[in-house]
Amino acid sequence: MTESVSFRITRTAEDVAQTINALSHRLVRLEQRLESLELQVKQQQSTPEMPAEELARLDDVDRVLMECQSLLKTSAELDADSSDGSDSLTASADGDQHEYLAA
Repeated sequence: MTESVSFRITRTAEDVAQTINALSHRLVRLEQRLESLELQVKQQQSTPEMPAEELARLDDVDRVLMECQSLLKTSAELDADSSDGSDSLTASADGDQHEYLAA
């Protein structure tokens, strides 16, 4: 009977040792992954998201787009006013607008 108990204790100790070994390897991998993620976060925080020069260019693009929208709105209002006159615009198949005189 002592052999049976001794075998179970040895078997249980081996299982515990294997479990501890597996957990140790997993812990090492998790620590490496954490270190890698911390480095990525540190790099992202240390570098600005967008250079000031690029932000200035984007602001200029935004300003130009606003001016274009304003011109298009003004043009649409003028077209609406002039549609009562003898001149009018027609859209061709390719989407371009061509001016023609009504006969």
